[in-house]
Amino acid sequence: MAQVSFDTLVAGALAGKLISFPTDTVPALASLPEQAALIFQAKQRTQDKPLILMAASAEELWPFVKGNTQEYQIWQEVADKYWPGALTLVLPASARVPIAMNPIDPTTIGIRVPDCAIAQKILAQTGPLATTSANLSGQPPLQTMAEITAQFPEVLVLASTEYESKIPGNGTPSTVAKWTGMNWQILRQGGVKLN
Repeated sequence: MAQVSFDTLVAGALAGKLISFPTDTVPALASLPEQAALIFQAKQRTQDKPLILMAASAEELWPFVKGNTQEYQIWQEVADKYWPGALTLVLPASARVPIAMNPIDPTTIGIRVPDCAIAQKILAQTGPLATTSANLSGQPPLQTMAEITAQFPEVLVLASTEYESKIPGNGTPSTVAKWTGMNWQILRQGGVKLN
């Protein structure tokens, strides 16, 4: 499939198709949360590698997680400090998270707000999306929209004319921090250092 305009990309996502767009880290492969199985299929990804729920704001993500008042307060403080940004928080999942997002362990969900204007503009139109890096599982993340178009011909890819030609991402995946109920466990060290 060719690279498409912003409006076509958003309409495609809302119609349940796979899309790809730049973020502040690496380009994303994305779908509606309930269509997450399409991502696993396209990437040939094993189901023990959950997807990340990405949204334009923290407020859109909180309904997908569950915790007590004190936990929400801690999570909100971390979100205020690091979002938008390259930090994924793995938190207890609420009933709103489709099992397809994390088939092996549906009790948790990774959430993130990207620090990228075009990604935020897309997510503001689509609502929260299931996302991961655009690449075949086990291979390095693809860095350009042309590479993504070549590897995933069925995916709607945002045309580079819709944003600055330089891909906004820095090429480093997000830091992944999991809430243990007491503190944070770093599952993957990326661009953000939690302190």
